[in-house]
Amino acid sequence: MASEILRVEASVKLETRVFDLYHGKYSNLTELAWAMGISVSQVYRVRQGKRPISEKFITGTVKAFPEFRLDDLFLIVPNGEQHGKK
Repeated sequence: MASEILRVEASVKLETRVFDLYHGKYSNLTELAWAMGISVSQVYRVRQGKRPISEKFITGTVKAFPEFRLDDLFLIVPNGEQHGKK
């Protein structure tokens, strides 16, 4: 069973819509990072794909966008794909 879980985890990744949604609510990524309670560099690294989405990023996203449900903010997609693209 543990090997099945590992295969599932390796075959999907978590993506966020935060970078599509912050326009209009926050003027820039620095303001977004402040609202999320995380560093600007962490926001930029997640945006560039250099850092995976962490628990702290998820918590901050929910804090910055309380009007959205968790499943509106994050997507689970197969590896090698991006949301809306195959």
